[in-house]
Amino acid sequence: MSATAVMAHLPALAVVVPLMTAPLTVLVNRPALVWRLATLSCLLTFAVAVGLLARVLELGPFVYEIGGWAAPWGIEYRIDAFNAYVVLVVTGVSAVAMPFARRSVEREVERDRAYLLYCAWMLALTGLVGIAVTGDLFNVFVFLEISSLATYVLVSMGRGRAAPLAALRYLVVGTVGATFFLIGVGLLYEMTGSLNMADLAARIPPIADSRVVHAGFVFIVLGLALKAALFPLHAWLPGAYGAAPSAVTAFLAGTATKVAIYALLRVVFTVFGARFAFGTMAFDVLLVPLALAGILVASAVAVFQQDLKRMLAYSSVAQIGYMLLGAGLVSEAGLTGGIVHMFNHALAKTALFLALGCIAYRVGTVTVASMAGLGRRMPWTMAAFVLGGLSLVGVPLTAGFVSKWYLVQAALERDLWWVAAIVLFASVLALIYTGRVAEAAYFRPAVPGGLPDRAREAPLSMLVPVWLLVGLNFYFGIDAALSAGVAGEAARGLLGGVS
Repeated sequence: MSATAVMAHLPALAVVVPLMTAPLTVLVNRPALVWRLATLSCLLTFAVAVGLLARVLELGPFVYEIGGWAAPWGIEYRIDAFNAYVVLVVTGVSAVAMPFARRSVEREVERDRAYLLYCAWMLALTGLVGIAVTGDLFNVFVFLEISSLATYVLVSMGRGRAAPLAALRYLVVGTVGATFFLIGVGLLYEMTGSLNMADLAARIPPIADSRVVHAGFVFIVLGLALKAALFPLHAWLPGAYGAAPSAVTAFLAGTATKVAIYALLRVVFTVFGARFAFGTMAFDVLLVPLALAGILVASAVAVFQQDLKRMLAYSSVAQIGYMLLGAGLVSEAGLTGGIVHMFNHALAKTALFLALGCIAYRVGTVTVASMAGLGRRMPWTMAAFVLGGLSLVGVPLTAGFVSKWYLVQAALERDLWWVAAIVLFASVLALIYTGRVAEAAYFRPAVPGGLPDRAREAPLSMLVPVWLLVGLNFYFGIDAALSAGVAGEAARGLLGGVS
């Protein structure tokens, strides 16, 4: 196949590569070989994502028809700056986390189940990428179920009795969310006879006063809000992140909720349109308060957590609030801030969870108490954790600062100074909960004879992915031309309707 033909089929390859890898991992069933196969698949999918984004930035949005059937009868993949950006984030996180996973999975997952983890990982990646690239609402549901079912398996593979319970709770909540989403899609299909997003965007305005359309909007938004862990629909997330294997937690934290937020924004801005969502339905009246409540409450709860995986999980709920706050402000600066924060938070939070994975590998536990004296025993790991935490705080020269700068600017543009104040106050809370870890690691003595006292630095194969992400946090904090530039183009596309 020529290079031109490969470029023409990039949208399909983004889904097909991990999908075809999943059954191969089961057939191979040898942990070391399966890991190599999954790693190669992740790297190839990431290369495809880079190609997609480069093509969009050079030539603009484009459509890929599945099987040659034109929409709305056939399924199409519509690629623009927004979903190409999201695919890059998802595949990039997977490509970085998979090399880390080998040693981590060997330590945390039973050897005879490791191939199942990699199979589920590939299916989750397939579903997440599929949600982002498809232009068909029912196809979104199909990929949503693929990713969700695989994710439930990934969470359940953590050791201890908490993992199956967390997976079950996640399954129940996820099923409710998927059901709500499907009901909403069914209502729209009843009124329009179409499932294609671009076609729906044209058919909904003439019937926008219909109560069925209103109900469809509510069901779809509620279903995706559950999947995105929007406060107060977030109860499943701390348990799932806390119980899953370390590599899985890092992968999910950098991808799953980002894709759910993408789907929510795509439906709200592209299918229904900003005028309907924020005018007729007054969605911002609900979204902004919930986003701000999530930022404050989840940050405050994170301060008091002793388990660091749960601390970072509650931090993720707060960061989701930042992303949706930008959407609720309904401005180019606000949307740019929310979208670029999806990218920046994926860099920071994946780095932090991978650093915790290094600690779990050597220490066996990731509580605040177990951090005592670890700054001397694991200097590179703890330095990476502290530097990654600076991005959560939003310290200048980190990627997190860029996001918060856009959000504060958007709030001040609308004369919402109190929103800007809340964003800044929540940054102080982030400083407190990340500072607790640094204080324990660098200023508390190790317990004589305790696990931290016997700990040593993590293997290089685990440290390199962590420091790669830490370095990117600072690179995109110093030069945000690419990350913020693509986010700005995506924001303009959303505010302008269907590309």
